Amino acid sequence: MKSSITKQKLTSGQPAFGFAVGLGSPIATEIFADCGVDFVFIDRQHGSFGEDSTIASFMAISTGPATPIARVATNDYTQVGRLLDEGCMGVVFPMIDSAADAKRAADSVRLPPVGTRSWGWGRAARYGDDYPDWINDQVLCIVQIESITAVENAEAIMATKGVDACWLGPGDMALSMGIDPRKAADDERHIRATERVLQACKNTGKAAGFACNSTQEARDRADRGWQFLTAGSDIGFILQGMNQALKTLRLR
Repeated sequence: MKSSITKQKLTSGQPAFGFAVGLGSPIATEIFADCGVDFVFIDRQHGSFGEDSTIASFMAISTGPATPIARVATNDYTQVGRLLDEGCMGVVFPMIDSAADAKRAADSVRLPPVGTRSWGWGRAARYGDDYPDWINDQVLCIVQIESITAVENAEAIMATKGVDACWLGPGDMALSMGIDPRKAADDERHIRATERVLQACKNTGKAAGFACNSTQEARDRADRGWQFLTAGSDIGFILQGMNQALKTLRLR
């Protein structure tokens, strides 16, 4: 059995921090897997991943204790099943706007009779013959609340059986409200909507998550009750290091 340190933390009310990988590099993924972060987040929606690099990245994550989590491109049964079959232990679903969307997502990550996931898997066989006995309990269903419609339905979405956490997407939520994402952090409407999602999670006993812009923001949000937190990314760390180097060299 492979236990999910991320699910253990979320269930106990602790924050879980993760780093996202979007460059499609299994080598970058491997570095994150054993750095001490709780989960590594493979981005199949916006990241530069194909089928082979996704599988290789799951293999890379298995070199460390971090939980392998992936964002699926759409709320699609087959796409979700393929990620789980290759060893994913948590799926993030974009653009969940209703309880019906949330139920379809939750059902797709778990085997019957709890859900509708198809029997059979590939690389996940490395977890052992008892894999089907425990995966329903260890897998995470994480829904993205990233529109004003989703905010209005947040409590119903989070109350859906099988949904473990949300991951708020501030940029898309801002766009749905007619707000420039680059200015959302200072917009009172956006702040109120964000707090409404946090309260919905508290009311339903589910973990609130946030796509943070920096490690400091992740730490600050954890102190305010948010739990499932992406705190950086491969491309972000590269750009940050590059810009600092250029400043030191006085080239920028």
